[in-house]
Amino acid sequence: MPNAMPPQPLPARTRVLLVTRNFPPLLGGMERLNWHLAAELGKRHPMHVIAPAGAAAQAPTGVTVEEVPLKPLWRFVLAAGWRAFRAARRDRPAVVLAGSGLTAPLAWLAARCAGARAVAYVHGLDITVPHALYRRLWLPALRRVDAVIANSHATAALAAQAGIAPQRIHIVHPGVQLPPASPAARPTPSAHAFRAAHGLGDAPLLLSVGRLTARKGLREFVTEVLPRIAAERPDVRLLVIGDAPANALYGQAQTPAAIQSAAAVAGVAQHVIFLGKVSEEELAAAYQAAQVHAFPIRALPNDPEGFGMVAIEAAVHGLPTVAYAAGGVVDAVAHGQSGSLVPPGDAAAFADAVLQLLAKPLDEAGIHAFARGFAWEAFGERVERVLGAGT
Repeated sequence: MPNAMPPQPLPARTRVLLVTRNFPPLLGGMERLNWHLAAELGKRHPMHVIAPAGAAAQAPTGVTVEEVPLKPLWRFVLAAGWRAFRAARRDRPAVVLAGSGLTAPLAWLAARCAGARAVAYVHGLDITVPHALYRRLWLPALRRVDAVIANSHATAALAAQAGIAPQRIHIVHPGVQLPPASPAARPTPSAHAFRAAHGLGDAPLLLSVGRLTARKGLREFVTEVLPRIAAERPDVRLLVIGDAPANALYGQAQTPAAIQSAAAVAGVAQHVIFLGKVSEEELAAAYQAAQVHAFPIRALPNDPEGFGMVAIEAAVHGLPTVAYAAGGVVDAVAHGQSGSLVPPGDAAAFADAVLQLLAKPLDEAGIHAFARGFAWEAFGERVERVLGAGT
């Protein structure tokens, strides 16, 4: 079993070096997590980050960034490894932190040079990616680091299966940005404006947010689940925000064209609306305008859903999630409080859960209460306790 949370925090003003390929201006859940990892640790410690080009302009206040080329991958690995070595020898950090399994070997080598602890935050796919060279060289590094932080119980189980000692595994769920004040009652004025701008009227609105990969299961959703919902609610709309992935370590894309084609074959093409990438403001309005967040994650070999951050982001806006109970999504949805979990692959159960929420919404106060447990501030404190063990 993974370790219980160590009791001691990282001593104040302890130097930390973060090495990551996932950082803004790149977009995605891992990129947001690493930004907040730097931001939260940077409030109390000198924080130095090695990240891809463009990251310095996006750095949190007080955090220094060294940039390296993003592509090709081999060039990133070589450049980031060299910069990490130089920074470790120069600054003598107490902890060298890998933002994912990809940079774990770089963090481990840099830590050995500085007499520091090496820690890696893992997300799921960075443990299971089916690449022979990665598995031969990268997984041994994950087994050697002093601590591994997993984003969910499911990812912790994958880490143990990969040969990482259970006593070195700690679980810290990703965080979420909470609103500065109590959330406004839904639907908000911005939700009304969003519906008007996209011609949605009063139609029941399902929302899908995230990269369009095979694991996300959107093509299967429009084929197997949406027709069942539309049969009961003919005016239902599915709004899709996101696009096919770029610069991912591994992932099979489902293009908007392929999903729309599948919807046409299933007779529900008129119910599906693609928005692609949108601003943070428009995304927030979409969360507020929708009635259900649809999260039809598939359990695929070597391609796990490590956590399911969008379910927490939806909960911040009072929006319940219906999801298949696969991977780390089980940690991201509180069944009966922030949404519904249904057996993986059970399309009928998924459709029934959506229809039930459309007919009888969950209590928004309970949804918000669940989301508050994932505040980024709490995330930072939990990470610090892991980093503080042994310092």
